[in-house]
Amino acid sequence: MSAEPNQNQSENEGFKAALTRWFSIVLPFLVGAFLVIYTYYKFNDQQIDQIKNYFKTADYFYIYCAGIVAVLGNASRAYRWKYSLTQLGYSSSFANNFMAVSIGYVLNLTIPKSGEVSRALLIKKYNNIPFDKGFGSIVAERIIDLLVLLMFMLWAVWLQFDLVKKFILDQLPLGQLITLMVLSTTLLAIAFWLYRYSKWGFVHSIRDKISGLRDGVMSVVHMKNKGAYLLHTFFIWFSYLLTFYLAIFVFPETGHLPINAVASAFVVGSIAIAFTNSGFGSYPFLIAKILTFYSIAETTGQAFGWIVWISQMLVVVALGAISFILMPIMNRKK
Repeated sequence: MSAEPNQNQSENEGFKAALTRWFSIVLPFLVGAFLVIYTYYKFNDQQIDQIKNYFKTADYFYIYCAGIVAVLGNASRAYRWKYSLTQLGYSSSFANNFMAVSIGYVLNLTIPKSGEVSRALLIKKYNNIPFDKGFGSIVAERIIDLLVLLMFMLWAVWLQFDLVKKFILDQLPLGQLITLMVLSTTLLAIAFWLYRYSKWGFVHSIRDKISGLRDGVMSVVHMKNKGAYLLHTFFIWFSYLLTFYLAIFVFPETGHLPINAVASAFVVGSIAIAFTNSGFGSYPFLIAKILTFYSIAETTGQAFGWIVWISQMLVVVALGAISFILMPIMNRKK
């Protein structure tokens, strides 16, 4: 008699988990599709033809150079991962790390943040590294990357405070921004209180999982090669910035952009990619919006944003597809 309610509860939890998963996939895609459709119908036929002409006349030499730099950034990320794993007492070859990172980037195009899980699962399968340890090292990476992104945001604000403030307030009115900050702070305080003092079973389960990740996160703090790890971190983000900077030369109109414009657009684009499914729709839309503050026509900004986004996605998909094929072959003995 008691088995039926438990079975129903399990089915309900499974349904909710599946619904949440699909919601996390579909919602960002729908937002991106809406922005694409909205932008398309916003322009007249002459402006659409102008955007198409930009694609035909762009100097793709700089896009090829940017693609090479992007691959080097991925390689540096794969090599940096070695230091965290070594600190935990495990080893994984550079090739496996690089292919796991590349596959993870592809999966992030579908389900947000699923790439981090896949990376940990792949090195567990091919290098016998416990999932919680590997995933903890990836969480540590993401925390550090988030801190670096915040530093870039502060840099952009410092370079052009008035412009960034105007852009944020135009997209998100001050009243809504304050409400969002207050709500976020309140929710964080409630979550912290529940984590610290709650006796609920699922909270204890979360604590157990977090304790399993702690070793991986703390590996960065205690590792012997902190200098090399930070040097690779610097290079990874330098490669991101250089990739974007090289791309501005595809058009004569964007080739003269000053460093403050590059920094502001780079930060906006990074946020669009980091918090959505790869920035589909949102990346070109936001890039075009921020460039209008630097006297770049919105049609030019749209074409520029789409060329940069498409080129980045082609690199991600190409590396991920090659890695997906080669990784099982190169590890067939395992």
